[in-house]
Amino acid sequence: MCMVIDAAREVTGWAQVVARVLVESGSAGHLKPRGAAVGARLLAQGRAGISTIFRVRAANEPHEPAFVFEGRRMTFGEVDRRIDQLASGLRRRGIGRKTAVALVLHNRPEFFEIEAAMSRLGGSAVSVSWRSTPHELAYLFKHSGARAVFFEHDLAPAIEAAQRECPDLPAANLFAVGGDAAPHHGYPSLLASWPDRDLDGEDGAVVIYTSGTTGRPKGAVRRFGTGQVLGFLAFMERVTLKRGDVHLCVCPLYHSTGLGFASMSLMMGGCVVIERDFNAERFLATVARERVTTTALVPTMLHRLMALPDETLARANLDSLRVVLCGGAQLPATVAARALDRLGPVLYNFYGATETGLVTTATPDDLRALPGTIGRALHGVSVRLLDDEGRDVAAGAVGELYAKSRMLVEGYHEDDDATRSSVRDGHFSVGDLATVDAEGRYMIVGRRRDMVISGGTNIYPAEVEAVIEAHPGVSQVAVIGVADEEWGERLRAFVVLREENAHLPTVAAELKSWCRERLSGPKVPREWAFVEGLPANPTGKILKRELKDWEGDVVRV
Repeated sequence: MCMVIDAAREVTGWAQVVARVLVESGSAGHLKPRGAAVGARLLAQGRAGISTIFRVRAANEPHEPAFVFEGRRMTFGEVDRRIDQLASGLRRRGIGRKTAVALVLHNRPEFFEIEAAMSRLGGSAVSVSWRSTPHELAYLFKHSGARAVFFEHDLAPAIEAAQRECPDLPAANLFAVGGDAAPHHGYPSLLASWPDRDLDGEDGAVVIYTSGTTGRPKGAVRRFGTGQVLGFLAFMERVTLKRGDVHLCVCPLYHSTGLGFASMSLMMGGCVVIERDFNAERFLATVARERVTTTALVPTMLHRLMALPDETLARANLDSLRVVLCGGAQLPATVAARALDRLGPVLYNFYGATETGLVTTATPDDLRALPGTIGRALHGVSVRLLDDEGRDVAAGAVGELYAKSRMLVEGYHEDDDATRSSVRDGHFSVGDLATVDAEGRYMIVGRRRDMVISGGTNIYPAEVEAVIEAHPGVSQVAVIGVADEEWGERLRAFVVLREENAHLPTVAAELKSWCRERLSGPKVPREWAFVEGLPANPTGKILKRELKDWEGDVVRV
């Protein structure tokens, strides 16, 4: 009986979420009979793949813009037809159900078309960084079982080198996108087919390889369905996305942040403006020109935006900008404060991972009250902070963050051991350590593998980094532990200064004094390395393993 009551409450709770989102977004009442019929048919069959967005919106409003890319505008009707043509062309080449294709592309509309076509065929689309070396590409192609590769035309040499190491990947299945790369087939050759009629498989998967900050990257397998849709709606209950929004996509689409929020905007009736990459001044110009209302950035991008001269930001026309989503890496409190001061109450910090989907969101008010917070858990998400024995920690104590929701991935492709080691009681962890306050606001304090133990004291580098970043002369900082005979480990801070040509020993002494006023003794770095920049992956996560082998000068104070 209790289970029945709980199930009824869950259904009621989600119905309220859906109703609130439809009203707040302005979508209620705009679904036409044809669009409603197509959506209802696919959902009734349990089909809610990424291509459903284009199928429903093409039926509902075929002439509305879906994408703006390099001056070209593409409607939903046009994109939906191209997806069918692409799916048919792939099927004629033996690519279909349970088949994987790899995407090694810059940001462009074709990324969505390929993802959607593979969904309609019941296959998998594997997202791969275009920055990968031939050796890395060969590993990813083999590990994912890719039978075809779509690649940026100017990456042909790297793709060819990788393909030579992959006996199961035919050279005839390498497709160049965005330009010629003879002798390989061009993307348009796949669009020449008359579309088949039975193209609503919608049980495909997206495989996104994690950034691999340690060891080999792992492929997280995500299938789109009702759970994914509900996860999106839970997020939109906290952050209002509206029908008619213009979303600027600058995060790489091979990562969950770029693909997820662009898809969310398309689902709610928005148009996506796609930029190949991020440039701070071009970002401002695009927002003004396209009247952008929403965007998603990783903290590194927001940092670069806030580093622009005050007069540059003052001249920019950002009146249309209503929502700036930030995530993918830890957001420094100082950067969040500057963004709120300069952009107004538009910044939302979220926490999630490729493996967990969206977990928490912090509103502008949350960020003002607790700078750097990742906010509160979303509807339908269970968050637990656990110690090494799997016990829940007390409020204010540090624990490893585990999350459970309808957006969890199925696991890691061909890596059951990694999947099992990441799960406790149905909750998934990617190794982040966090605390929670009395208001239910979570704060990331570091990663399990980054924790430093000095003289028996557990030190979370994120806490030390936050103090150092608050110094007006510091632009960026990363803190790591290095071996120490007496203490086991000692702290070394890598600092990017705002001004060059400073007297470094004096700066180091000043920073040490700054830390001593705000941190207990073991948390004060004893070594300082001043660098021009910090190594980071495309999502802005600092690659601390590359700092472990530092051979430059170190100032000891």
